[in-house]
Amino acid sequence: MTGKAIRLERIINRETGCSVIVPMDHGVTVGPIPGLIDMGKAVDQVANGGANAVIGHLGLPLHGHRKSGKDVGLILHLSASTSLNTDPNQKVLVSTVERCIRMGADAVSIHVNLGADTEAQMLKDLGAVSLSCMEWGMPLLAMMYCRGKKIKNEYDVKVVKHAARVAAELGCDIVKLVYTGSPETFREVVEGCSIPVVIAGGERMETDREVLQMVRGMKDAGGRGVSIGRNVFQAKDPTAMVAAISSIVHGNASVKDALEILKDKGSQSGSRAKTASKKK
Repeated sequence: MTGKAIRLERIINRETGCSVIVPMDHGVTVGPIPGLIDMGKAVDQVANGGANAVIGHLGLPLHGHRKSGKDVGLILHLSASTSLNTDPNQKVLVSTVERCIRMGADAVSIHVNLGADTEAQMLKDLGAVSLSCMEWGMPLLAMMYCRGKKIKNEYDVKVVKHAARVAAELGCDIVKLVYTGSPETFREVVEGCSIPVVIAGGERMETDREVLQMVRGMKDAGGRGVSIGRNVFQAKDPTAMVAAISSIVHGNASVKDALEILKDKGSQSGSRAKTASKKK
């Protein structure tokens, strides 16, 4: 398992044991949304803010390849569905671990919707991918959600901690879950899971403060980081937002301090933009 350990250090900060991940796999699900029109630019922005890794499909390294800028870990996503499907909860495999290794990925990810009509097939796929990752020494991040007819509330701690445990039991290395709303409830999720837990960002929030409060709550509960997409790459200043989130995840900053970092970084970016404009 030495290969896994080495690759995990490319997507997790070795000093803090935590990670700031920015998923950019939305193009398959919902198309070219704001913030992800220019993939290379989007990766540069979050890398400059201190992101540990980004998540994308095979098109990210193929068409959004970066020839300069700060290094950032690459996690390639193996499963997909589109919002056009009659059952968007049905995720199917669209790539393989072996292909992702050849593409230069540091890890792979897979999406499973527990409670969906096709849960059985998704769990079968997760098991097969997990075994392949063990064979190849490839880290596996599982995006575990609870969505289906029996799920009354996907944020209920009972179903979220069940999803976390499934990922751990099936050999995953990191699990991505929704935040249950409070440090007290999310601590139950973390305590029942033997692998690092990171939180999803979900829909675009009203304010930056809300995002940072959620991150602070995750940290207080013992979580190990974030995998936040739209609330980062659709932020007014994605680079500053990543820096602010990282200050909490890696530096244990308060929400107040993180907001100050967001304000300061944003002001610096604005100044640089004005200077560049004058030069032109």
